[in-house]
Amino acid sequence: RIELVETMEQDPAQLTTFERPEGIPGDYREHLDVMSELMILAFKLDQTRVASFMWANEGSNRSFPFLDVAEGHHQLSHHKGDESMIEKIRRIDRFNVGRFARFVDRLASEPEGDGTLLDNCMVVYGSAIGDGNRHNHDDLPILLAGGGGGTLDPGRHVSFESGTPLCNLYTSLLDRMDVPVDRFGDSTGRLSGL
Repeated sequence: RIELVETMEQDPAQLTTFERPEGIPGDYREHLDVMSELMILAFKLDQTRVASFMWANEGSNRSFPFLDVAEGHHQLSHHKGDESMIEKIRRIDRFNVGRFARFVDRLASEPEGDGTLLDNCMVVYGSAIGDGNRHNHDDLPILLAGGGGGTLDPGRHVSFESGTPLCNLYTSLLDRMDVPVDRFGDSTGRLSGL
């Protein structure tokens, strides 16, 4: 990073001027790509150590015409067992997980120190609702990627006891960032085995 800044200071012609975008890209896929690249750039340049990108809130009814899904995710989540609605929500979920994987791959392709950005990151992907049809907030499928600067053991499936608050994950991640907290939200402790 320092070498990059020094090079640009010596040769300002390498600096690029950017025009302000007109707004959020109309194509949702492009919006996800732009925001992902912006976060990666901010990490690479050490402009931030924390980023949050909520693709949609739990009640979002964004449609996905590029997946041949005219209905919104929220509407489809109340499927009442209708297989055609379940299949459409699967398409949306596959798309979202694919975009997350793409982001993780990009982090893995960026060198940092003796490893990659991904080696030094903790990236959480998930939802606060386990089953939109029942509005339940348990058994949440959460993906945690990255090595956390050597504090995580990635590449595994880890299951925790039913009823474990999601905030226990957050307190565990805060510990790895040297952020001293006793509690966060409804946390009841830390998660072991991360």
